[in-house]
Amino acid sequence: MSILIDRNTRLLVQGITGRDGAFHTKMMKEYGTQVVAGVTPGKAGQEVEGVPVFDSVEQAVRATGADASIIFVPAQFAGDALLEAVFAGVKLVVCVTEGVPTLDAVRAIAVARSRGVRIVGPNCPGVISPGKAKVGIMPATAFKPGVVGVVSRSGTLTYEIAANTGEFGQSTVVGIGGDPVIGTSFIDCLKLFQDDPETRAIVIVGEIGGSDEERAAEFVKSYVTKPVFGFIAGQTAPPDKRMGHAGAIISAGSGTAAEKITAFKNAGIEVVYEPEELKDRLRTRL
Repeated sequence: MSILIDRNTRLLVQGITGRDGAFHTKMMKEYGTQVVAGVTPGKAGQEVEGVPVFDSVEQAVRATGADASIIFVPAQFAGDALLEAVFAGVKLVVCVTEGVPTLDAVRAIAVARSRGVRIVGPNCPGVISPGKAKVGIMPATAFKPGVVGVVSRSGTLTYEIAANTGEFGQSTVVGIGGDPVIGTSFIDCLKLFQDDPETRAIVIVGEIGGSDEERAAEFVKSYVTKPVFGFIAGQTAPPDKRMGHAGAIISAGSGTAAEKITAFKNAGIEVVYEPEELKDRLRTRL
């Protein structure tokens, strides 16, 4: 098993005729993902990498049975693209787009939750279940099938962490995004990994800023029985300086790496300070 996606996922690409949409459609298809449709208004009838293009998500879903979507559209249109996917009836929407206006994200995520649709992102690298499917922009060479579930606020650091799971590989890797408002949280993924029989251990990759990691630690303490490892990025970041993601800022004495590490330790999460440590730590627990 895996979480969120698998070999049966039928994916449509919103913004497929753009540079990024076309490139990652090719990469996802080559990985083995069933990319069944693309959507760009006004471009119906075209094909990209052998994938038919439709004018709307509703048309694409009706014609192909797509049940998941990935969004590669400019930030100012991403909120509408999210809502279009939600109203068309897909069950999973991955939003790669960076810089989505916060109110647009809030609105789309609220509507999605009311309809039972899961949004991953915005501003995220997506989801990969190694050997099964990839819905995102991750480099396939960083991953291999296995038993470690990884959930991360970071982008490229996710790939490094996954590569350091060693011989154990990954069941699913989820990049939830680092914006202040996102559709899928650490806790959402922790619950899915805990309930997934294929996943034997979990890695949380957090960042400075906010309190998501602290809430995740409390959830681990009360619900998760599998070994959990934690890494916090930005441990040397100065206060009040924004570091990469919109949510990665320490302010008013909250959101520091030290606070998050303490929360992890108090919850029984084994903290790693360098990605290279993870391989040996896993050997001792699995």
